[in-house]
Amino acid sequence: MNKSESDEYSKKAMKILNFKHGGNVYANSKKLNLLPSEIIDASASLVPFDPPKILIDSLNEEIKKLGFRYYPERNLSDLKETIGKFHGINPENILPGNGASELITWAGYEATKFGISCIPSPGFVDYERSLNCWNSNFIHCELPKSWNNIFPQSFPLHPKGDVIWITNPHNPTGQLWERNSLETIIKKYKLVICDEAFLSITPNGEKESLIPLTKKYDNLLVLRSLTKIFNIPGLRLGYIIGSSKKIKQWKINRDPWPLNSFAIKAGIDLLSNKKFYEQWTRQIHSWINIEREIVCKKLSTIKNLKVHNSSTNFFLIESKKSLLPNIKYLENKGILLRECTSFRFLDEKWARISLQSKKNNILLCKEIQNSFKK
Repeated sequence: MNKSESDEYSKKAMKILNFKHGGNVYANSKKLNLLPSEIIDASASLVPFDPPKILIDSLNEEIKKLGFRYYPERNLSDLKETIGKFHGINPENILPGNGASELITWAGYEATKFGISCIPSPGFVDYERSLNCWNSNFIHCELPKSWNNIFPQSFPLHPKGDVIWITNPHNPTGQLWERNSLETIIKKYKLVICDEAFLSITPNGEKESLIPLTKKYDNLLVLRSLTKIFNIPGLRLGYIIGSSKKIKQWKINRDPWPLNSFAIKAGIDLLSNKKFYEQWTRQIHSWINIEREIVCKKLSTIKNLKVHNSSTNFFLIESKKSLLPNIKYLENKGILLRECTSFRFLDEKWARISLQSKKNNILLCKEIQNSFKK
């Protein structure tokens, strides 16, 4: 195979592989004849706590009053009002969605209007999926692979293209970008899409949020998700904040009922109680600060394995050899890591690990160490 054929093969392979996600608990539990709860899923970056009582009570109340017997309120006025009050934002500049993924799809629709998108890479695969939905042009701009352990970092890329997709903190590297450096970027692009799905769970992350800047810049869209912080990926609940003119057009084109009654009720109740929210996030930040140091220290003792610094609840590891045998070994033990062959500019020598409960982190580290002895 000559270089031209090899490059073409690589492009085709990447197109096939590029849309993998973590969190495949049901498929793996079925394969291993285990309950989903018996799987240690370090491939999806969720907090390991049980959903809060306020959420369970909210869902039970919706069942008791049979709210699901009616079509959900289409304008989502109460939910937008709650989110607006929570962030100090005009509700007309907020659009709730069926998880961040649905809103990423519509962000791709918006990006298509402005020209070529720049995707800092390695990066979240859904941005590329979204742009492909609308046959939009995009380029991948490579990020550095080594970082210091000082957070936040200054955003490292210079403008390319017309639109830029930013994840803060960045997935999969876990780098936290400094707001001031991002504001400089906003001034240089026709459209900036900032995905803050992990920001609320990141210690000191909210200080770097771009949500306040949506009042100042019409070319800024900020995505949020409640999936990660409350461990509710099955409810599908997120929202986007930005120009009301852009958002109104999305509302016209999207499905008439994107959120079900349970997600709407949950969103209102979870964000209405600021005292609860602050207590919940403090618990998460404490867990990350303690467990990240312990896990990274244990894994750093493994020969020929580099543990990369991160600001949040997930981090990358890099091996001298392919990690696919290690990942397979762990999978057979009921432990899932996020292999990185589907991330641009990473390969099978990389994996992403998400922190678990203290008990599961001990088992996770032990089995990762064992996987290198095989």
